Amino acid sequence: MREIIHIQVGQCGNQIGTQFWQRISQEHDINVEGRYCGDNPDVMLSRSDVYWNETADKRFVPRSVCVDLEPGTIDAIKGGPWGAAFDPNSFVFGASGAGNNWAKGYYTEGAELIEQVNDIVRKEAEKADCLQGFQVIHSLGGGTGSGMGTLIQQNLCGDYYDRMSSSYAILPSSLISDVIVEPYNALLSLHVLIETAHAVFAMDNEALHRICVNELKNKKPQYDDLNKIICRAMTGVTTCLRLPGQLNADLRKLATNLIPFTRLKFFIPGYAPLRLDSFSQRNANLVKELFNPNNMLSVSDPFRDGNYLTCACIFRGEGLSMREIDRQLNEITLKNRAHFVEWMPSNVKTAVCNVASPEGGHSGTFIGNTSAIVTPIKKIMGSYQRMIAKKAFVHWYTGEGMDETEFREAQMNISDLCDEYTQYGEAFDSEGEDDVDDGDQFDGNGSGDSY
Repeated sequence: MREIIHIQVGQCGNQIGTQFWQRISQEHDINVEGRYCGDNPDVMLSRSDVYWNETADKRFVPRSVCVDLEPGTIDAIKGGPWGAAFDPNSFVFGASGAGNNWAKGYYTEGAELIEQVNDIVRKEAEKADCLQGFQVIHSLGGGTGSGMGTLIQQNLCGDYYDRMSSSYAILPSSLISDVIVEPYNALLSLHVLIETAHAVFAMDNEALHRICVNELKNKKPQYDDLNKIICRAMTGVTTCLRLPGQLNADLRKLATNLIPFTRLKFFIPGYAPLRLDSFSQRNANLVKELFNPNNMLSVSDPFRDGNYLTCACIFRGEGLSMREIDRQLNEITLKNRAHFVEWMPSNVKTAVCNVASPEGGHSGTFIGNTSAIVTPIKKIMGSYQRMIAKKAFVHWYTGEGMDETEFREAQMNISDLCDEYTQYGEAFDSEGEDDVDDGDQFDGNGSGDSY
C-alpha cells in the first residue's frame, strides 16, 4: 500500500491530530480498541494500510508519532479515551517546553529530542511496503509546533527526499492571539517550510473563529471548536488517500496538479457544507459553497485579494453526478474567469469518493493555490516588521544560539514569496489584458448570489 506517516507536534498539533484520528477511525468503523466493528470491510479496510498498521491479532494501530516538548498534552492523550489506540512507543516528549520560542524548538530543546523522533519515523518507514510520504500537523504560533515542527520537516526533507511531505500549518492571528512573539515564530517557520515541505495547507485562527461565529452561530468558540473544523478539512483532503472512489488522487498527484512552481505550494483549504443540518439533503449548490470565501479556512478572499493558479475539489457521497459537478465548475470558472490565471489552460482538478462522510449526504473539500494567500502572510509580516525594527524580544532567540541575521533572511525570503505569488497570480498575460471585461469581476462579498 501507499503508506503515510502522520506526525503531530506541539500542544495544538497533538490536540488536532488526536481529533483527526478519532474522526477517521469513526469513518472506517474502527473503535477505540483498534478493532474493526463495521459490516463493509471490503470498502472500509481496502486502504486501511495507508494510515494504520495492522497487528497479528487484527488490531489497527495509527501510524502516528506524537511529539511535544512538555509532558502535559501527551499525558492527556494517554489518559484520554483514545490513548490506548496509539502505539506506546510513538510518544516523544520533553520536560521543560519551548516557552513560545521558535529557537528553543529548533535549536536547543527540540534538537535534543530530534533523534528520538527520527528513530521512530525510521522504524515506521521500514515497516511500510511502499511509503508514500508524511503529513505534519502543527501550529506556527507557539514554540514547539513552529520550531520543532519545522526541524522535523527539515529532517524529513533530508532523510526522505524522494517522498512527499505535507504540512498542515495553523497560522496565528493578531485578533486571536495569546503569544506576543507569534509573528516571529510564524515567519521563521514559513522561512523553513518554503525549502523543506512539498505542500503546506495553511489555515488561520481568525478564519476559523469567523466560521464558528458567523456560519455555525457559536458566539464563544473554544479551541476545541476550531480544531473540529480543521479536522473536517483534513479528513476531506485525505479522503481519496484512504477510501475508494470514481476518481482518486495521492499526495504526489495532488502536488503535481496544484503546484506550478516549486515555491508556490501554500494552499487554502475549505469545506462544505459547514452546518451539520445541511448534510441531510443532497446539496445542489455544493460547488458554489466550496468556492464561497466564507467556507475557506483563511481570512483571504481569492475572488477579491488575488487569483487562482490552481485548485482541487474533492467530493464525497453516494449518487454524485459528475455531469452536474462539471456543469457547476464550468459555470463558476466562466463567470469568474478574471480570477483564474489565463496561462493555465485547465487549473481545476476534481476527485470523487462514493463513501459519504459520517454526517451523511454530499460534502466537499476545497484546496486552492491562489495568490490571495499573501493576505494572511502579509498581516503576519506587518507585525513582524514592527517588532524587528525595534529588535524587540530578539535576545530570547539569540540566547538559544540563533543568529540575528536569520531574522533578516526570513523576512526577505517571505517577501520574495509574496512577490512571486503576485507575479504569477496575474490573471491575464500581456496579450490578454485588453480582453478583461469589468463586468465579469467578482464583487467579493461572499454571498451566494455572487457566483
